[in-house]
Amino acid sequence: MTTLQTDTYYLFGNLLRFHAHSPDTGGAYCLVETLTAPGAGVPPNRHPDDDEAFYILEGLFEFMVDGETVQAQVGSFVKIPTGAIHAFRNIGPAPGRLLIINSPGRVHDGFFTEAGEPMPVGTRDLPPPSGEPLDIQRVIEIGRRNGLEFLPVDHPH
Repeated sequence: MTTLQTDTYYLFGNLLRFHAHSPDTGGAYCLVETLTAPGAGVPPNRHPDDDEAFYILEGLFEFMVDGETVQAQVGSFVKIPTGAIHAFRNIGPAPGRLLIINSPGRVHDGFFTEAGEPMPVGTRDLPPPSGEPLDIQRVIEIGRRNGLEFLPVDHPH
């Protein structure tokens, strides 16, 4: 087994720490621990080539899976059906922590290592807001190249 290096990236208000990349597991999965700021999460997306499941370590989250909304708290396990449109958001007052498993993990490995802002190894705290707007078109394009499709967010009128 290869020595796992901590790879940490920041995107969408999430600090993502890779405990295992897909190549480290023989292409079986990637394992990511995510620290999510209050109110932050991931916008609606889908990825038919990567299975995904979440385990809540700390905090309170709201998941949208194929139009259904569910709340998840510490100890909850949320499995996303393959290819389903899904999103999540930290609805608690403090940062929340998730363990995310993607199988085989290539989509998420490629996307987050390319789209995320690289953080120093060992970073465990959310960085202060940069004040810079996120280049959404760049993120959407990196997602497309890696097999992850972002969907428009419907805003109530």
